[in-house]
Amino acid sequence: MPWRRTLGAYAAEARSECLRYLRSPGFMLPVMLFPSMFYLLFGIVMNHGSGADTARYLLASYGVFGVMSPGLFGFGVSLAAERENGLLILKRALPMPPGAYLLGKMLMAMLAAGVVIVLLLALAVGLAHVAVSAGQAGRLLLTGMLGVLPFCALGMFVGTLVKGQGAPGVLNLIYLPMSFLSGLWVPLPLLPAALQRIAPLWPSAHLQQLALGALGLGHAGVTSHLLVLAAYTVAFFLLASRRLRRMG
Repeated sequence: MPWRRTLGAYAAEARSECLRYLRSPGFMLPVMLFPSMFYLLFGIVMNHGSGADTARYLLASYGVFGVMSPGLFGFGVSLAAERENGLLILKRALPMPPGAYLLGKMLMAMLAAGVVIVLLLALAVGLAHVAVSAGQAGRLLLTGMLGVLPFCALGMFVGTLVKGQGAPGVLNLIYLPMSFLSGLWVPLPLLPAALQRIAPLWPSAHLQQLALGALGLGHAGVTSHLLVLAAYTVAFFLLASRRLRRMG
């Protein structure tokens, strides 16, 4: 197709994905509000009076916890359901670029991640009185919106493995343990030494370090963390694409 029609097809698919999710508040509201409730309870109420560094650490940690959800569930659950009910086969039969379907879901996940970060920043500044500059807020927002991509790829891979009804349970078995083992709920130094050693295996641990750096709490190894997250994204995307080509 001419490039203008190709861009139009990508834009139309992205718009339809956004509208479809906005019309499903029963799915999107928990994805976006659950991290905010967690942060309000455990990050603000239970840590009232903690130091400034503690407040920043919790903002970064719960920001990563919130960003994981749109990627895993927005991609994984919907892809599993659409494979099961035949919508994915219909999408393949439509005269649109093959990547438009995935790009639409990816953009929706990035927008949802951005909303999560904005909500957490509002809670942190308004209730916890965390001092966050405009530059730090912008870097955290960018980190969150791009950091959702490895979890989109992981959710996509899981969505090719399980059926629609089983996807939420399987993804929760990944989401919650990974959050704990990465030090998002409890700082890594407080976890057993064995768990600290395996923390670098999880993409969430690397994204947390980037989020901490965005808030001025660490800058070591930024390139290495980016490379690990990029490797996770490419690896799971290729695995998922291979399964979709073979299994549909």
